[in-house]
Amino acid sequence: MRIVFWASLAGILYAYAGYPLLIWLLARLRPVPWVTSPIQPEVSVVLAVHNGLSMLPRKIRHLLSLDYRGIKEVIIVSDGSSDGTEEYLATQDDRRLKCIILGKHSGKAVAVNTGIQAASAEIILFVDIRPEIAPGAIQQLVSNFADPSVGCANGELIVRCGDGSGASAAIGGAYWSYEKWIRTSESKSGSAVGVYGGFYAIRRSLAVSQPAGLILDDMFQPLSIRRQGFRVVLDPKAYVYDAWPQTVGRELHRKVRTLAGNFQLFQIAPWTLTWRNPLLFRLISHKVMRLFVPYLFVAAVVCTFLLSPTSHFYAALAAIQMLGIVLASVGLRYDVPVLHRVASPMSAVFVLNAAAVLGLYKFLFTRGPLWTIWKSSHSSNVTLHPGAAGSSSGPAAQSNQSE
Repeated sequence: MRIVFWASLAGILYAYAGYPLLIWLLARLRPVPWVTSPIQPEVSVVLAVHNGLSMLPRKIRHLLSLDYRGIKEVIIVSDGSSDGTEEYLATQDDRRLKCIILGKHSGKAVAVNTGIQAASAEIILFVDIRPEIAPGAIQQLVSNFADPSVGCANGELIVRCGDGSGASAAIGGAYWSYEKWIRTSESKSGSAVGVYGGFYAIRRSLAVSQPAGLILDDMFQPLSIRRQGFRVVLDPKAYVYDAWPQTVGRELHRKVRTLAGNFQLFQIAPWTLTWRNPLLFRLISHKVMRLFVPYLFVAAVVCTFLLSPTSHFYAALAAIQMLGIVLASVGLRYDVPVLHRVASPMSAVFVLNAAAVLGLYKFLFTRGPLWTIWKSSHSSNVTLHPGAAGSSSGPAAQSNQSE
């Protein structure tokens, strides 16, 4: 039982602290720099959307007003929309717009594949319907392709948490900063495992057709590009702005979808878990280990309580664990000002691990295509950077992008 406890604790510590510190040290001690230069390759912007009429007019204005002169075309793929999106696209006459209508709702992967096939520029930029791209961000992003070793470049997501609940704000604030730190270290030491899917670019010559129904294009595409021998980098100066879900329930739903997508990725593309994946060690350490952490937590807690009668040490650990569980519960249910700073991070850890368990359940028992678990209709108050092109303050619908 002691062996199970310490093995579980070691797994948890490695997933949350060991690997991040290891990859950070690698980035500091053995960095792999790349060349950037203010080149201006032609860019095809690809946006997949399903029932996005509430946000589409603003998004089109935003994309057409971007300050990068090399935008050759903006390709909008409507994935079986039924809310008037297709009728609205039919009214657009800007020569830079290329609107494609898919009669059947088939998921984001099919829509993105269609956009890739229609793209004709050297660089393909993938965007989502809600995020706002800062002035100069596209120029900054494409400058990374001056290095011939770079095949995929990701921008820096700046999260606006607004007045969300404690746990949701903790995930959108501290946890996202922690996640970006890991991705930045991976990028500086070679290649990142995944990217932020709302704003990333690839060389068109390296684009890979995604399996129909795939959820995580922002992992499959970068891993496929790295498999071809090219780097996946993160540029911390290419800013894009977005809002985080304002409630724990919405954040949990978002994470369940993402983590279910991890299981789906490993099933659809089993090569990602073999030595054919050059980022295998990083993928297992960064992504796979976190899928096992909830069960390691349960094992550690059970062992601690069973061992507590035999040792003051384990009894103290049991008391600390019980306190943590209570604080996490309080943080989820109540916004107590005094306990907010302590309870919210614990609540965030609970939500993230609950999402991993629910993600596995969704993956195993969802009938039909897995992408159908993404049903987003809530609103978010998006407060954008005042300098963002086409930015606005006030209510904006949550992205109904094709998932």
